[in-house]
Amino acid sequence: MPPGGDWGGPGGPPDDAEQARPPRTYVFICCAPHGRVGVSTTARLLSDYFLATRRGFLGFDADPHEPEYALRFPARVRNVDVAATQGQVAMIDRLLVPDGEAKIIDLWSRSYERFFPLIRDIGFVEEARSGNIEPVILFHADSTQTSPAAAYSLATALPTVETLLIYNEGAAPLGEKAQDRLALYPPHRRLKIGALDSLVGRTLQSADLSLSYFLIDPPADMSLVVRAGLKAWLMPVFAQFRAFEMRRALEEATWL
Repeated sequence: MPPGGDWGGPGGPPDDAEQARPPRTYVFICCAPHGRVGVSTTARLLSDYFLATRRGFLGFDADPHEPEYALRFPARVRNVDVAATQGQVAMIDRLLVPDGEAKIIDLWSRSYERFFPLIRDIGFVEEARSGNIEPVILFHADSTQTSPAAAYSLATALPTVETLLIYNEGAAPLGEKAQDRLALYPPHRRLKIGALDSLVGRTLQSADLSLSYFLIDPPADMSLVVRAGLKAWLMPVFAQFRAFEMRRALEEATWL
């Protein structure tokens, strides 16, 4: 026992229920009501972030026609059709496994309107939290007039779920008045993914490029300039993911 019997509470060892509590598991829902705004890119970056930090993840690609995310991580990402009951069961049941391993959903824009009423109606958030599973929504901003309204609607439907507002400068540029446009959204914390030079961007599209392995051992045939540009783009994104994890850890700590 620590000196003075201090276990984070007065007098005794940790509560048995606290000891038996499963590890915190995050479910990251990468989404947008419109396509081509960088949702799959965010899912990819999150996945490579966990791999680069020597952790596993399980992903779900909800695009049954062009599953780009699933193709990049064939051993870790399942392709599901959330329009079908079988696809819903295959994904939802696995999301509720409290194993401490991050779950990442690349939500197809055409499944957006179906998915969130589904998880609300089945009580997914409440069931998840009973197993120490925490959903996090990564909502992607774009220049349409309907996007902020969709974000507010989602915040109203799921008020207890943290939402990060993702701004991908390359996939969905907002122009010179970007800050004014972002101010139209609910006051969510923001995560910015910078734009890429066209040459570096083409390199990123390569099916053989693993961003997690790139940081450890860049391809020998990659231009030094491209290598530097890709690293300069990638590291700030990973730093924002790390900052999110650190903030949540501090918020959830019962004692320091």
